[in-house]
Amino acid sequence: MDREKALEIVKKQITEHRYLHTIGVMETANKLAQLYGANEKKAEMSAVFHDYAKFRPKEEMKEIILEQGMPEDLLQYNSELWHAPVGAFLVEKEVGITDPEVLDAIRYHTSGRPNMTKLEKVIYLADYIEPGRIFPGVDEVRQLASTDLDRALIKAIQNTIMFLLKKGQQVYPATFHTYNDLVSKKGGLLNE
Repeated sequence: MDREKALEIVKKQITEHRYLHTIGVMETANKLAQLYGANEKKAEMSAVFHDYAKFRPKEEMKEIILEQGMPEDLLQYNSELWHAPVGAFLVEKEVGITDPEVLDAIRYHTSGRPNMTKLEKVIYLADYIEPGRIFPGVDEVRQLASTDLDRALIKAIQNTIMFLLKKGQQVYPATFHTYNDLVSKKGGLLNE
C-alpha cells in the first residue's frame, strides 16, 4: 500500500490533531529507520497506522481485548495502552495489512516488550520524539536518538515510568520488563 492511500485510510479514524502527530511520527520513523538500518517501508506503514484505534470507544476496545485473547491484565491498567494491541488487530482485520513485523510495531508502541526488534524500537521512539511533542525530557531523548537507538529508548522509558510514578499511576509490567531487558543488554553502563 502506498503512503497516500494509507494516510487517507487513517485520517478517517483519528482527529486532525492526531493526524498531524501521525505525520510527525511517520517522518521521524523514516529518519530513524534510515539512520539505524530498519526497513523504511515497514517503518512508514507502522508509523501511519500506529494510532489507528486511538479513538475507538473503550467498550469496543475492551471487547476486542477479551474476544481476541489479548492479555487481560491490560484491562487493569490505563486505557491509553489499549489502542496499540487493538490497533494491530484492527489494522489487520479492516485494512488488510498482514505483515507481522508491521503489526508488532503497532502492537508494542505503547508498552514495549523484551527483545524488541529494530522496527519496534524505531516506532516506539518516533512516537515519543516526533516534532510536535513538547514535554520535559523529550529534547534529551531526541539528542540520544541521533546517536544511539537503545540509549534513547531507555531514556524514553525511564521518563515514562517516572512520569507515571509522579502521577501515582500504575506502570504496565511489560514496560518494566522492556526497560530491564534494554539495560541488561547495554551492560548497565548508561551514565558513561
